Amino acid sequence: MKNIVNNLTYRIFILITFSILISVTAQAQDKPDNSPVYSPWGCSQLIDNQTVVTPEKGLTELIINHRFGKITQISDLFGIYAPSNIRVGVNYGITDKIMVGFGTEKDNKMQELLWKYNIFPQTKSGSMPVSVSYFGNIVLDARNKDVFGADYQFTHRLSYFNQIIIGRKFSDKLSFQTAAGYAHFNSVDSVKQNDYLGISAGGRFIVYNELSIIAEYDLPIPLTSLIRYYQADYTPKPNYALGIEISTGTHTFQVFAAQYKNIIIQKNIAYNLNDLTQGDWLLGFNITVRFY
Repeated sequence: MKNIVNNLTYRIFILITFSILISVTAQAQDKPDNSPVYSPWGCSQLIDNQTVVTPEKGLTELIINHRFGKITQISDLFGIYAPSNIRVGVNYGITDKIMVGFGTEKDNKMQELLWKYNIFPQTKSGSMPVSVSYFGNIVLDARNKDVFGADYQFTHRLSYFNQIIIGRKFSDKLSFQTAAGYAHFNSVDSVKQNDYLGISAGGRFIVYNELSIIAEYDLPIPLTSLIRYYQADYTPKPNYALGIEISTGTHTFQVFAAQYKNIIIQKNIAYNLNDLTQGDWLLGFNITVRFY
């Protein structure tokens, strides 16, 4: 009798264990994959705007931004021989979600300290359908103090930008994002305003392997004109950009045509006068190199 009881107990134990294993396996199979989607963008920058992407922890990005002059005539090789603007910068991934960086720009001697936080990454399961990132910077205008007028103070050199970016990878080929930002200048020319909103949208479509088509649109909005009726003497122009991107594991190369030349985002929003309706286009390229 004892052997029968032991044998029955053993069988019940095996049955219960087997049932638990089946249940755990089924739950593991049903558990959603909440890991971030893979490579929604080629790098942390899309033409003139940031993407939702931050470099992973310990990764360094070296970024070179180059803008040729306005395309006018063949004698200057469609702007390539015209005066150009250049920015060189470095970004570093403190964590998989937090990036800091520094860059220096030639035309206005702008020194930029920047940061970005990927608040919510889009997940493979769709539990988080979009990525949400916050981007900000503080920029020092290092030109001669005479530029800032007779009442010069050091704080007149500073400007700031804060932005929320929302993006989604719709498929293995298509990614799209929109963003809204706020720019503030401590000191501006008399015809300009201190505060601007910037609305942007951009996309990437992978044509074949590493080759993609990229596009971007940026709309500057003087804040005073938005909150009350105000006819500004100076109205910055929107930006339209179209180009191609080649992206590998270690490099991303973008070449495009656009209206923006200033590279620093708040300078583009507040100071761009190149007008698409007047046929104003500039060629440019960005190079991003990633390494540990």
